[in-house]
Amino acid sequence: MYRNRIIHFCVFIIIVAISFNNEYNPFIMNDTQMFSNSVAHVSKQEDKLYKEIQAKSDTFSIAPQDATIDKVWKKTPGRNGVKVNVKKSYQQMKKDGIFDKTLLVYDQVSPEVSLADLPPSPIYRGHPEKQMTAFLINVSWGTEYIPTMLNVLKEKNVKATFFIEGKWAKENSEFVEMIDEQGHVIGNHAYNHPDMAHLSNQEMTEQVKQTNEIIKAITGKTPKWFAPPSGSFNNQVVKIADNMNMQTILWTVDTIDWKNPTVSVMVNRVNSKLHPGAMVLMHPTAATAEGLGSLITTVKEKGYKIGTVDKLLSEER
Repeated sequence: MYRNRIIHFCVFIIIVAISFNNEYNPFIMNDTQMFSNSVAHVSKQEDKLYKEIQAKSDTFSIAPQDATIDKVWKKTPGRNGVKVNVKKSYQQMKKDGIFDKTLLVYDQVSPEVSLADLPPSPIYRGHPEKQMTAFLINVSWGTEYIPTMLNVLKEKNVKATFFIEGKWAKENSEFVEMIDEQGHVIGNHAYNHPDMAHLSNQEMTEQVKQTNEIIKAITGKTPKWFAPPSGSFNNQVVKIADNMNMQTILWTVDTIDWKNPTVSVMVNRVNSKLHPGAMVLMHPTAATAEGLGSLITTVKEKGYKIGTVDKLLSEER
């Protein structure tokens, strides 16, 4: 009897000790146990989301497109593809823990063939799916409208590509500097506006080379784009430019501003012919100086960005 009481008492003491020590209580989870279970649950959920993004990533990928030489439009730039960055997309979605395609993060994938890989050929436009246009401003006479046009471009936050004649650049270096300082791209427009298609190889070479030297002396940069005066060229012109590491640039939309149209006529003409990848030709004329602001507004309202030739012909989406 006495022995039973001692046993009962010992059992009672053990139970009391356990109840005051969570570390050994099999019925109560301590903080470490609760945290471990919580982490396991979250990790399981996150792992599921990660795998879901991974599984769906191919659905949202777009293959890159190589640069090609089109039968009509000649040399045409390629376009980057896109693939889902699973890790970055997961970081965007893990807060809510559910798949949301609007939070996907993409990496661009370069095509295998770029413009530089193609044989010499003129370029008329950017990629036909690129929602961008470029303004080509050919300069070979006068200075009266240059400041006005530069002010409008600055106010509208637009960068253009100025193709400048070598002789004009030599006589108006301060304007060339102004154009360059405002971040516009400067291209080569031959030396004295000749009909390039009817020159000898030596004369073609001299027209381009001399202009490059003048522009580099003023800006410190050698042009990489060549626009033949009046759009007159032949295969030899394109090859000579290519030998100087230059691409020959033409256009798909013409303002015909040298005929001094009204602003509305000029804007409507461009508006009716505008397309993805368009290169829009203009000059420093009264019509363009007056209508440039309206033209920029119209182009942007149609959903197009306006960039330099460099940006239009890049593979960036």
